[in-house]
Amino acid sequence: MTDLLHTRIPRRTVLQAATVGAVGVSPALRALVHAQGSDAPEKKEVRIGFIPLTDCASVVMASVLGIDQKYGVKIIPTKEASWAGVRDKLVNGELDFAHVLYGLVYGVHLGVGGPKKDMAVLMTLNHNGQAITLSRKLADKGAVNGASLAQLMAKERREYTFAQTFPTGTHAMWLYYWLAAHGIHPLKDAKVITVPPPQMVANMRVGNMDGFCVGEPWNHRAIMDGIGITATTTQAIWKDHPEKVLGTTADFVQKYPNTARAVTAAILEASRWIDESLAHKNQMAETIAGKAYVNTSVDAINQRILGRYQDGLGKTWDDPDHMKFYGGGAVNFPYLSDGMWFLTQHKRWGLLKDHPDYLGVAKAINRTDVYRQAATAAKAPLPASDMRSHKLVDGVVWDGKDPAKYADGFKLKA
Repeated sequence: MTDLLHTRIPRRTVLQAATVGAVGVSPALRALVHAQGSDAPEKKEVRIGFIPLTDCASVVMASVLGIDQKYGVKIIPTKEASWAGVRDKLVNGELDFAHVLYGLVYGVHLGVGGPKKDMAVLMTLNHNGQAITLSRKLADKGAVNGASLAQLMAKERREYTFAQTFPTGTHAMWLYYWLAAHGIHPLKDAKVITVPPPQMVANMRVGNMDGFCVGEPWNHRAIMDGIGITATTTQAIWKDHPEKVLGTTADFVQKYPNTARAVTAAILEASRWIDESLAHKNQMAETIAGKAYVNTSVDAINQRILGRYQDGLGKTWDDPDHMKFYGGGAVNFPYLSDGMWFLTQHKRWGLLKDHPDYLGVAKAINRTDVYRQAATAAKAPLPASDMRSHKLVDGVVWDGKDPAKYADGFKLKA
C-alpha cells in the first residue's frame, strides 16, 4: 500500500475514481484518492443537534471516542430543548445534522407541521427502545395495558390526555397505532398534546397527562420516581421498528457530499462500538447520563439498554428486542419502506390530505447512495433490498408494496 501511494498514477485515473466515489473502486485506488484529498470532508467541523434521550448515544460516542477524527471531521454534539427547535435549526442551517425523529424529517420535506424544505435521511440510528407509560392513577384503577385502558375509558368517561413528542414524529405514530389497535380513536376518544421528552416525567407528576409515549430513559425514570408504569414497549408494537435517524437538509448533502459520507461512517462505527460489548454499553450509559447530554442517573439508562425491563408493577423480564444501535449491521440502513410507513400513518391520521408519491418521496429523502458509501468506508454490511417486511401488533403486515391500500385499510383513521 505504501508503495502504491508513492507510485505516479495518471491524474485522469485519480479523477475518474473520485467521480465514481467510494463504491465500486478498488480499495487500493480508493486509498490513493483519499490520500490525495479528493474525497476529504469539505466541512471539517459539524454541529449535530440532539435531544436528551438514550438513542442520541451513537452521535455522542462518535465525538467522545474520537471516531469522527478518523474520518476527517469533528462532531460537535449540540443539546436541544425540543424537536420543534431541532426542526427550525436544521431548516435555517444553525445545525448541520441532527439526531431526529424519522417522521419529523418526512413532515418537513412535505411541509407538514412546520416549514417546507427538502430533507435527507442518511442512516437509521436505532431500532426499538421506546415505550408507552400510563400514570399510576390509571394503573391503580386497573389500566395497565391497552385492553384494560380501553375498558376503563369506556367505563369512566372523561377527557383522557396523552402526550407525544412531535405531531409527525415516531412517538405520535406509536401512540396512535397502539391506541387504535385497542379500539381507542386517538383523535376522537382522547386529547393528545405535545411535550418535549425531558419534560414528560415532570408533567405526569403534576397530573397534566394520563399517559405518554417517549424514548428512554424517561419511561424507566417514571417508574423509578413512582409516577408511572410501562404499559407496552414500542418493540412490542413493531419488532425492530425504525426510530431516530441522522437527518440533514438536501442542500447540505449536495453542497458537502464528502462530509455527509464521513459523518455517517463515523456514527455507523460508533453504533457498532456500542453494541459490541456489555462494557461498551455501560461506558456509553455513564457518558450520556452526564449533564451535558441526558442529565439523569446512570441506573435510569443502563438497565433497558441491556434488555432488563420492569413494568413498575412487579413484573420483570429480559427483552431480546431492546434498543439496538447496530445489531450486527441490521439497524442502520435507511430502508425506503421504513420512510414510506410514516407517510402511510400521516395519511391515516389526516396529516396528509391526499396520498403522496410514497416511493418517490422515500427515494428523494432516504439517501441510500450516501449510506452505501459510508458503510463501505466503515466496513458495515449492506442489505439485499431497499425494502423490508414486518407484522405489527394488530397482525397487519407492512411490506411497502401497496402503501395507499395499506393507509386506507385501517378501521380507525381520521
